[in-house]
Amino acid sequence: MANSINVLLDTPIQRGEQTISEVTVRKPAAGELRGLTIQDIGSIKVDTMIKLLPRVTSPTLTEADCSAMDPADFTALSVEVAAFLLQTGKRPDSPA
Repeated sequence: MANSINVLLDTPIQRGEQTISEVTVRKPAAGELRGLTIQDIGSIKVDTMIKLLPRVTSPTLTEADCSAMDPADFTALSVEVAAFLLQTGKRPDSPA
């Protein structure tokens, strides 16, 4: 698994005249997990992911973007972030 993955959104985010239809999620560094629990991230707790996604997305999503986004897109982004917390051999896409 790479250190980032692109997620195509079912429902693009409209920010003024900018339309965001694809978001890159990158593997968080330990410091970006500050104030959050690994358990809540692994459980994809909504409040936790609303705080974490702005720290690891490009273009950078805001907490307001995350709160307003399509639940399917929110889940897709959150699952990708949670997968980064697994060791390489334990990830669903791992050949091991």
